[in-house]
Order: sequence, then structure tokens, then C-alpha cells
Amino acid sequence: MTPGALTVRADAVVLDIEGTTGSARHVHDVLFPYARARLGPWFAARRGTREHAELLEAVREFAGDPALDEAAAVAALTAWSDADVKAPPLKAVQARIWAAGYADATLTGHVYPDVPGALERWRRAGIARYVYSSGAEPAQRAWFRHSGRGDLTVLLDGYFDLASAGGKKEPDSYRAITAAIGVPAKRTVFLSDVTAELDAAAAAGWHTVGVARAPERPPTGTAHPWITTLDATALTGPHHHEAGTA
Repeated sequence: MTPGALTVRADAVVLDIEGTTGSARHVHDVLFPYARARLGPWFAARRGTREHAELLEAVREFAGDPALDEAAAVAALTAWSDADVKAPPLKAVQARIWAAGYADATLTGHVYPDVPGALERWRRAGIARYVYSSGAEPAQRAWFRHSGRGDLTVLLDGYFDLASAGGKKEPDSYRAITAAIGVPAKRTVFLSDVTAELDAAAAAGWHTVGVARAPERPPTGTAHPWITTLDATALTGPHHHEAGTA
């Protein structure tokens, strides 16, 4: 950790992915185009299956059009991808397409170099470690399992997404996570690069820490402390003396 690190007492830490633990550029420049190019073939290869029917129905429901056929559904998914709409059906399809890419080593999850050490440090301190991202849970698991820094899923205790928790800018989503993990809000810290998400977590009673990765700079005028590396955060938990942060 860096000298003079920001100290926060917590029993649980919840981490954003894009822009916090992994590169936002990687998501937009690599993952999104990879899935977008395979939306049509992916649907076509599953015609007649339950998986195809369930996802087609999910797209129809989100789009508000029960008459959408496969071609229209693919067009809707493509449009949502281009606009970065946080649509659960899109996230579900992306996760399945990316899973195949991770499995054949075509894709690798981007993780910043300070992440593995921070997760291990918090594990030793007895702090539970969770991920909360708009990406579907399977995609989150694949990202960390197939990271460029090894399988990091062994250092994580759980995952939350739009389906299991709700929108990341809604305080109720953080209250839902509090109920799920059984850790009081005042003993939970959320790390994210998005001010609106930090605001929502704070409204739910969580501690918040903003993360501004280079070349981004911490915004001004927010109520949250900001760091540029996870090494600048000293989370102290039940066993913090074991991690040398007493």
C-alpha cells in the first residue's frame, strides 16, 4: 500500500468492474465488438431450442414489442449494444458469447495490476469481496476466471448484476445487496469510477471510494474520496492486524 493510504473500516468490499478493476477501453474496444459481430450467428445456431425461445421472449419484453421475430430481435440487440444500453437480454447474450471466447482463449479479461494484491490483502484481513457490475454474473465470473493475471475467482465471494440487484444508480440496489450478503451497510464499502453509482451507494448507507484510473482524473465537487490505485485504500476488517494495517 502507498504511504498515507485512505483507511476505511469494512467487513465487505463491493467492486465495480469497468473503469475500476478492469479497463473500460477493453470493454468497449474488444468485448462489445466481439459480441456484436456474433449476435446473428449465435441466435441462428440455437433456433428451435429453449434457450433461443427464452431469450427471444426476453428481448420482446424489454423492447415492448411481443411481435418481434428473430431478425428484429437481433437488430434490437445490435442497437442496444451500439448505444451501450444496460438491457438485461443483451447482457445475457453477451455473457454467453464471451464465455465461448474465454473458453477457447480468444478473449482474456483485463485486470489492473494492483487488483490481485488488493483482493489477497483484503482476504487476509477477513473482508468479504464481491463484484457488482451491469454485466451479467456469468460474464463477470468469466472475466475474473480468465483474467490476464490468472484465475482470480478464488479471491472473490460473490457477484451481483442488474438481474440480482437492480440498476447501479438506484439506492435500493445497494440495499438489496446488503440484505443478500448479511453485512451492515455501515460496514460495507463500494469502489466505482462512476459518481452517480457512488451517490446511490452512499444513499443506502455504504462507505464509498471513487476510483479514477489514468488518464482519468478524479472529478471535483463530489462528497466521495477518490484514489487512482487500489493500493491507496487500506481497508481494515475483523483480522486487519494480519494484513499489517493495525
